Amino acid sequence: MEEPPAKRACTDYQTAQLTSYKGTPLELKCINTIRALAADMVQKANSGHPGAPMGCAPMAHLLWSSAASGGSGRSHSAKNPKWWNRDRFVLSNGHACALQYVMLHLSGYEDCSMDQLKAFRQVGSTTPGHPENFCTAGVEVCTGPLGQGISNAVGMSIAAKHLGATYNTTDFPNIINSKTYVICGDGCLQEGISGEACSLAGHLGLGDLIVLYDDNHITIDGDTDLAFTEDVKMRYESYGWQVLIVDNVANGLDDLRAAIDEAKKCTDKPTLIKIRTEIGYGSPSKQGSASSHGAPLGEPEIEATKQRLYGCDPSKDFFVDEDVAAYYKEQAAVGDAALAAWEADFAKYKEAHPEKAKELERRFNGELPEGVFDDLPTFVFGKDKANATRKFSEACINGVAKKLPELMGGSADLTGSNCCQIKGAGDFQKDTPEGVMIRFGVREHAMAAICNGMFSYGGMRPFCATFLQFAGYALGAMRCSALSKFGVIYIMTHDSIGLGEDGPTHQPIEMLESLRSMPNMNVVRAADANEMAAAYQIALNNSQTPTVICCTRGTVAPLEHSSRDKAMRGAYVVVEEEGEGAPDLVMVATGSEVWRCVDAAKSLQSNHSIRTRVVSMPCQEIFLEQSEDYRHSVLPGNVPTMSVEASAEHGWHRFSHAQIGINRFGMSGPLEQLFEKYGFSAENVASKGKELVEFYKNLGGNVPDLNARPTFVNFQGSAH
Repeated sequence: MEEPPAKRACTDYQTAQLTSYKGTPLELKCINTIRALAADMVQKANSGHPGAPMGCAPMAHLLWSSAASGGSGRSHSAKNPKWWNRDRFVLSNGHACALQYVMLHLSGYEDCSMDQLKAFRQVGSTTPGHPENFCTAGVEVCTGPLGQGISNAVGMSIAAKHLGATYNTTDFPNIINSKTYVICGDGCLQEGISGEACSLAGHLGLGDLIVLYDDNHITIDGDTDLAFTEDVKMRYESYGWQVLIVDNVANGLDDLRAAIDEAKKCTDKPTLIKIRTEIGYGSPSKQGSASSHGAPLGEPEIEATKQRLYGCDPSKDFFVDEDVAAYYKEQAAVGDAALAAWEADFAKYKEAHPEKAKELERRFNGELPEGVFDDLPTFVFGKDKANATRKFSEACINGVAKKLPELMGGSADLTGSNCCQIKGAGDFQKDTPEGVMIRFGVREHAMAAICNGMFSYGGMRPFCATFLQFAGYALGAMRCSALSKFGVIYIMTHDSIGLGEDGPTHQPIEMLESLRSMPNMNVVRAADANEMAAAYQIALNNSQTPTVICCTRGTVAPLEHSSRDKAMRGAYVVVEEEGEGAPDLVMVATGSEVWRCVDAAKSLQSNHSIRTRVVSMPCQEIFLEQSEDYRHSVLPGNVPTMSVEASAEHGWHRFSHAQIGINRFGMSGPLEQLFEKYGFSAENVASKGKELVEFYKNLGGNVPDLNARPTFVNFQGSAH
């Protein structure tokens, strides 16, 4: 009996694909299964990006295949997704995440079960619309903002190289020797952050970094010729990378296999493999077109696609045939065996090198060493000299570094100004990977993203530094720190108009409030050495929250009653009001403005009998975590309260009735002249404090209670 036309056409298309394919039928069937599953996921969600997964499926197949099966031999295991020495994989073009979820499913990762593939992009699923490290086991970092992932991968490679140099021994040379693999697209390479990071990777000779570039010539607006015509190969070679070209993966994988093998052999340069692909491969109407990028193909198109892809059944959705499932199960078993072999080696390493092994375990468990805070400086009033808080920060970082070998980082070419040099520490360079000081160069955005990658790797507490105003350059990666729960330490000096003569281009106004408004970000602006010690203790104790430590360029006057322990609560009373009963005025300030408020309070008491309390609030976020009783004991709410900070007024209205802040850009000039001009002299602070007290007296003493308002919890249910 003759076959129906549709079935016959399906057979003809699939036979033609198999005939032209230079590889085994099972290999092609595996690749097509990846394509079909990704298209099914996007279709069911009615949202997502099917094109890139369909074009990149051959790459993914090799990256998830063992060396014995002709693949990359990338080591990983669903049995322990956090295995220290796993080869990391980063999907930098995170919109293609259906591809990663499919591969994790085929490899046996529980978070990517078939039910979860069917729940793609749905609330509460473990297959969100872009990869999220805190949501899905097997995902290393949050990607989606293009360029972040490839930059994170540079950080992972740095961490691997440093840890290997530190802990590997002649008898155990492979305790830490992981590679980092990346799939990225045109968009990632167009973003400036990737250029910054890849330039540094080339300089550092990160030979364990292998990037597979999906060169599909398509962006959302159309062909890349619209805006991206540079020679990527020449650019990356100029960075110091090895660049390999693969012209076709649709009809066979031998060229890509050879390129990956060559990349693995290159130990002194990172490798970019430029792979020509077709977006939406297999789709009769949308292959090679921007229309397959960011929308479901449509049911008729998916059926027609499956008719053309060898091994696919157009009548079945979310289908993995037995031979395909068996193949990937076999690959997963190889990864499990690699894990078991490594664990056996580590057990022997532990016997031979117990101290090194113990230190590795502590570091990867995220535990701080005993006594790490013992050497943090304590300021003794009347004995120790006044200084800039950036100098106090320098003392703190050196105080903890002695016992914290995982503290590794550096500055964006401002080491001396940021005061972040660890004394006696060597540089991390191509030939000295054991060093802990990283010379990031003038690359603020990449610097932050690299630190995210280092933290993601495990066993590291990265820090980086620049001027606070230039956090604006790094903000995209800093947001990823907060989202990803990476406890990166950001040291931001020159934190106000007090930096002086460099003027408004360098003077931050809105930056503090910008950072404070970000969820899961602690912003600490210390007033003296004791509060700076608290800042570092807060930062190191909060391993799942990044911390921005803001530091002055200029000298701050000593505070007689400052306290590290009290500062650890986010805010505290640094000067008590005289006498009994509630104060007449509360002034709340941060950083370099606290001592000015102390002087103003003395003037108000002696000249006007205004009993004034001064509150130092180094960290709003930590203060808001304290009990209601404590918060009200510090800031009563029904007493005239004035905030004083050389920054934007926004954000202070919840703590104060009136604000001395800045609502315009800064100016160039000596810092004390600027502080006086902008109203931060002790005289003006006292004058405005007196004016505030009189304002409410003229209203009959009716002071609105800042604490008398409800707090709503609007988020429904649980999060990831």
